[in-house]
Amino acid sequence: MAPVERAKVVGEAAMASLRRSVSERLADLIRSDPEWAAQAADVGLVDRAWLEHPAENPFRTAPPAEMVERFLERTSERHPSTLASVGLSALQGLSLGRTDAEEDVPSQPVTVMFTDLEGFTRFTAQEGDEVAAQLIADHQRLMGPVVRSRGGRIVKRMGDGLMLTFPAPEAALLAALELVEAIDQPLRLRAGLHVGEAVVTRDDVLGHVVNVAARITEAAKGSEVLASVDVRSAVGPMPGVAFGRARRRKLKGVEPMSLVLVTSAP
Repeated sequence: MAPVERAKVVGEAAMASLRRSVSERLADLIRSDPEWAAQAADVGLVDRAWLEHPAENPFRTAPPAEMVERFLERTSERHPSTLASVGLSALQGLSLGRTDAEEDVPSQPVTVMFTDLEGFTRFTAQEGDEVAAQLIADHQRLMGPVVRSRGGRIVKRMGDGLMLTFPAPEAALLAALELVEAIDQPLRLRAGLHVGEAVVTRDDVLGHVVNVAARITEAAKGSEVLASVDVRSAVGPMPGVAFGRARRRKLKGVEPMSLVLVTSAP
C-alpha cells in the first residue's frame, strides 16, 4: 500500500473510532435520565436502536415535522381530550401545515408492516362494541411508543390493526417482535412485513409493497411475525432474532412468494 493510501486508511480509522467514542458518550448522557431518554426515543429525537447500542448503529433522528407529528400522536394517545380542548381532532392536528407540493414526492425504499388482532370479529360479537373499542384503544396506546422508538410511523389505524412504515427493515423486525410478545391477551397480535419501493406521503403509502405486506399479515397466525424473503435478504445477522426456513406461500391477489417466520432468539 502506498504511503498516501496508508495514511488515508489510518486517518479514516481514527475518525471512525472518534465518532464511536463521541456517540457512546452522548448515549450515556441521554440514558442517565431514563424518563427523558424514553421520551426522546418516543418522539423520534433519537433512534432507539442507536440509544441501546451506539457503537453498532448509526445516529439517526426524525425530521422536525415528523417529530411534531409523533408528539401530537403521542399526546392524542395519552390524553385524548387535549387536542379536543383546542378544537382539533388528532387527524386535523397531524394535518397542520401540509401542502399539495409536499405530496408530490418520488418513490423510495420503505419497510411496510401491518398488524391486526386474531379473532377480533368473534371477540366483538361476544363482548360487545364498547369492550372491543376499549381493547383497541388500550393496545394502540401500548403500540405507539414501541413503533416510534424504533423510528417507525403509524400511517393508518384500520379497525383492530395498524399500517406502519419503517426506514430500515431491522427496526421493523425488532418492533414487530416486541409488539407480538407484548400483546397476547385477550387476543393475540400478528404482523406481516415486506420491503420495497413506494410513494410515501404524509397521509399514506402507495405501492405494490403495501398490498404484499397486507397479504402476508393475513397469512400469519396469532403471535407470529411473517416477513417476505426480501426483508430477510435486506438484513444481516441480527442478535436476538431468528429466521425460519423460507416457505413458498399462496397469497390472495398477489403472486405466490416465499415467507419466513421471525422469532426472538436467546
